[in-house]
Amino acid sequence: MNGILTEAKLKALAGTRSFERGRGYLDAVTGVDIGDGWITASVHGTERYEVELSLEGPQGATGACDCPYGLEGNFCKHLVALGLTVLAQQDTLPRQRESARNRAQNLDAWLSALSKDELLALVREQADQDRQLRRRLEVRAASARGDLAGVRARIRELLDIGPFAQYGYVEYADARAFADQAAQVVSAIDAVTDSGQADEAIDMAVEGMRLLTEAADSIDDSDGRLGEVGAGLVDAHLHACRTARPDPEVLAGWLVKHTLRDLDSICDIDPLDYEDVLGEQGMTALRKLAVAAWRKRRTGWAEKSLMQRLAKAGGDIDMVIAVHAADLASNGHTHLVIARELDSAGRSDEALRWAERGIRETPDLAAVDTALVDHLCERYAQAARLADVVTLRREHFGARRSLLAYQKLRAAARSAECWQEERPGALALLRTEAERGTPRRYGGTVLVDALLDDKDDEAAWDAASHCGADDRQWLALADRVRAARPADALAVYLRLAEPLIGPTGNAVYEELVGLLVSIRECHRLLGTQDEFTAYVTALRGAHGRKRNLMRLMEQHGL
Repeated sequence: MNGILTEAKLKALAGTRSFERGRGYLDAVTGVDIGDGWITASVHGTERYEVELSLEGPQGATGACDCPYGLEGNFCKHLVALGLTVLAQQDTLPRQRESARNRAQNLDAWLSALSKDELLALVREQADQDRQLRRRLEVRAASARGDLAGVRARIRELLDIGPFAQYGYVEYADARAFADQAAQVVSAIDAVTDSGQADEAIDMAVEGMRLLTEAADSIDDSDGRLGEVGAGLVDAHLHACRTARPDPEVLAGWLVKHTLRDLDSICDIDPLDYEDVLGEQGMTALRKLAVAAWRKRRTGWAEKSLMQRLAKAGGDIDMVIAVHAADLASNGHTHLVIARELDSAGRSDEALRWAERGIRETPDLAAVDTALVDHLCERYAQAARLADVVTLRREHFGARRSLLAYQKLRAAARSAECWQEERPGALALLRTEAERGTPRRYGGTVLVDALLDDKDDEAAWDAASHCGADDRQWLALADRVRAARPADALAVYLRLAEPLIGPTGNAVYEELVGLLVSIRECHRLLGTQDEFTAYVTALRGAHGRKRNLMRLMEQHGL
């Protein structure tokens, strides 16, 4: 047990955030059931979730939970809570697992000893008590006796949202029950396939996918359970095709039609999964149909996706490029995708030309995909073309004029040992923009940020004084110049503190106290501690009822 499940293992599986949140759910774990190698329980969170830990998988402990986060394949906080609960019982776990093993063996021995009549009575009893079990058995019975019409009727009934819908829509609270019922369709189709009627099973799977897709528009499937049912139907269809071996060209036509149809991803099919069924004849037909569809609508997402998958699977890099090139994005992103494809294929010269073309063909360099700029600069650097890196960074900065673009220009120019020559021109652009008062989304000017990033504090202060700065920048400036210019820094801190004195709230108090500590330091440097004492005394007198503020001030010796 110690080698399988530990707190460290749980933390590694879940991540720090989910692990810490899981600690808060220990009291929410109920109904722990320990088997031989598995443990299940219910954990009460926003809803009641069913969780299962498998203790002896190929990679050690694994888990599954039907909460939204768990359904995405994550090791969630509910699994952490169950894992910690198990660890608290680890001394008794071997005995409990042995007991579970014995119970399973005893159950098997008891069932084996029952007569046919006794087993029938037991199954009937369970079917009467478990509606889902009864439905599964009814479908198997219909399949076994060759009642395909009955199976089809049952499939339609299982995928009918009517019993779960109010006003034609299945709410979240009822979606799980519908998904559990719909999942029975998969086992019904598999049973038809296994009974020797795979051709019929193919048609049933196709109808099931259609009905499920239609139903999905009227269901709140926030948990993603319908996606699991859809994947199950796709698997059932593939299983039936592998058994029946339908005409490869007919199957290829259906696969292309299904893939290109404007459906959501609830029953997403990858035609390449059918390669063993299609054979060479079917794959040839599939490619021809896909190419014809793409040529008819070269910008269609489904058409492009299908062509790219087929081209990559066939190692046809030129077709991959052709598909991308037929629908180039205006910001150069598609050029970057093409360049990366060519790089992966070992065609670096062509890749470089496509990346350069992406820069040339972008109408506004301010809107270019920055990843394309980074990619091209990296290629230039690898080829020791440092001057070209600086040129591209300069042009991009001139269009973008952001702090990040400035930083990347600086790094490139320093590598090329020409930053001293580049810097004045870059700052002149930022100064012109600042003097124009060009509005920024986050306030302040890039000029002040750039000078601060250069650690040119005096120039940054002058720029802020002449061109303006936001409170964030003034605070950073005051912190930087405090030792040399305590009086100027003090004026900034007092101005920033003033609007924080009236409001309440711990976040406000923490910000205010931080400023008070800086104000105290300025007075110390100026030798005016008495003024600070008077300031704090007045503050305490006016706001002494703010107990959290007073407590925080005491903690900082204020």
